[in-house]
Amino acid sequence: MSRLPKSAHRDVPWRIHEIAPDFEIEDVWSYRAPGAGPDDSGKMLAAIRAAGGPGSSSRISRALFALRWRLGRLFGWDREREGLGARVGSLRDRLPEDLRGTAEADPSGSPFRSLYRLPREAAREIANGTVHAVMHLGWVEGNDGWELRMAVLVRPNGLFGRLYLAAILPFRLLIVYPAMTRQWEGAWRSRSTVVTE
Repeated sequence: MSRLPKSAHRDVPWRIHEIAPDFEIEDVWSYRAPGAGPDDSGKMLAAIRAAGGPGSSSRISRALFALRWRLGRLFGWDREREGLGARVGSLRDRLPEDLRGTAEADPSGSPFRSLYRLPREAAREIANGTVHAVMHLGWVEGNDGWELRMAVLVRPNGLFGRLYLAAILPFRLLIVYPAMTRQWEGAWRSRSTVVTE
């Protein structure tokens, strides 16, 4: 598991920089893929999809996600009027012409909406009462070979959104991301059973 400095995302010429320059980099993580090559991004993403979403990575992580969705229902954070196209516009409206039409189909039940997918880069967005966020996935050659890097980019919903992000920071760093790392790196190791694109 490897948490990276924000520069590990900022210093790579990703397309997301031109689309979301007003978003802050919240987290950057790398996921090892031993033996991977430059064209294996699709295999890694297919393995991750087959392993389930971040909320399925460990018992504690699942409990945290369930609590988050329960609180969202209770306080109305996830109402339609708080989401994409209501409280905030979708970043799809900012996509340059060459990225339009590259979005993937959204998995059933996923709160994220695909923005675009390229051979070595993909982005998904989510909006609710706390934040407008992007999960950016990039395929890069690291020190030990090819790896997947995830950057979480955010625009908090005012002071409440900033306080919410600060409150969940220890849970993200100590529980959610380590569990995701085990799940995603494990998905790569067992990828032989996964049908790739």
